[in-house]
Order: sequence, then structure tokens, then C-alpha cells
Amino acid sequence: MQSWGGPSRYNRRDTQPRPTKSGVLGLLAAAAGRPREASLTDLLGLDLGVRVDQPGSLLRDYQTVSDHRGLPLPSSQVNAKGMQKKTSPAKYTGVTQRYYLQDAVFTVALRGPSALLTTLDHAIRHPAFPLFLGRRSCPPTGPLSLGVHPDAELTSVLESVPWQAAPHHRSRVRGTHVTLPATIEDPHGEDTIGDVPDTYDLRTGTAFTDRTVRHTWITIPTGHQQPATDDRPNPNDPASGHDPFALLGW
Repeated sequence: MQSWGGPSRYNRRDTQPRPTKSGVLGLLAAAAGRPREASLTDLLGLDLGVRVDQPGSLLRDYQTVSDHRGLPLPSSQVNAKGMQKKTSPAKYTGVTQRYYLQDAVFTVALRGPSALLTTLDHAIRHPAFPLFLGRRSCPPTGPLSLGVHPDAELTSVLESVPWQAAPHHRSRVRGTHVTLPATIEDPHGEDTIGDVPDTYDLRTGTAFTDRTVRHTWITIPTGHQQPATDDRPNPNDPASGHDPFALLGW
């Protein structure tokens, strides 16, 4: 389970289809033992690349809340004594919707000063605070660090790291290679994403600014051997050419 939110709040908490910079930097800050009000200046300078190894699916968690005594729910406003006011008109049931990614796997690469990356890698392996994949209800189920690659570009790292998809997902893909979508931070990119935080301080709230990214495709080995008896074109094999009907299994 993962949930990579952004500006959404209150009764609807969305998730982006891939890890956000805010979520990744929050995980790193927690691993390093930084308090919420600590400066993020050094972390904001890290460039982020995300490869979608296994997209997973969207889960909606629909919740209702009410007072067991049958009383109206409190509002977000307080009176002069600091006590929460009742909702007006009276509201007896609150509804929230929270969205999660389930069964998704991503490879995330960070580029920055080698000393900082080495320190963060150690922190990820020995976290000071519990780590979560975007939301507190989403603890990671496996190791988070794949190591440090000195002086490597984001694209080359994402091309060199083996496919991280789960066995049940890998078995669905035929052929010797798979082509995966990736989003890479690039000042010359063609798109902007508003997920750069200024702080994690709950007292002030987080404001988000934009970063520039480019969207691309990365082809890596699957680890499968191509069956000698299968002569159908494989859409995931770059040597097979473009055959849109092959995507339908024709």
C-alpha cells in the first residue's frame, strides 16, 4: 500500500500514480531523524527520477464517522474559549475518501552531492523514525535502498537497476525486455509537477512549488528467455518493431 498525495486535504485525500518529491523527501527526512520544522534546503536540491516497475491499481477507502451518542459533529471552528463549535446546520455523519495504490512497485533514483547521498543511504538502512510510503498507514514491506551509484546520471541509473517487479507481475510479461514509463527531473523538461514542499511543520502547513520534469520510456531486460517456438511479435521487445495488434495478443 502506498499513497503519494499532494495539495489534497480534508475529506478527500488523493494519490498520485507515482511517488512525489514531497513524499520521498519526507521519507528521507524521517530516516535521518529530522524534526518536522527542520530546514529542507539540502534535500530540495536533490534531483528525482522515478521508474514505474509495477503500476499497481487504485484503491478507494470510503469512511464515515459519527458520534455514538447521536450528537452533531464538531466543526473545524472554535469559540472564544478555544472549544470546537458544533456544525451548523447540524451534521451527524462525516464522509471521507482516501485513495491508495496497491501492489505497486517503483524504482526511485536521487542525484546530488555524494556525501549527502551516502549519509541518506545509511539513514534509510538505519532509520531514526518509522518510515512510510507517503502516508502513516503505509509502512514499507521490504528494503528501501538499492545502494549508491557514484557520479551517475538519473537516466543511466534507471537503465541499469534490474527490474523490481514482483514475480506474479513479471510472469505476465513475455519477451526478453520490458519498456517502462519514467519521470525524470530536468530543467529542460516539457512538464511541471507541483510537489516540492517548503516544510513539513504541521503548525504552518506545507506549501508546494513546481519542478520541471520530462517523461520518457526505459527499456530493461526482463530476465526471461524468449521461447524458440513463439514467433509472434513481442511489443516489449525493441527489436520486434511496432505492432499495435501484438499488444492485444493477436
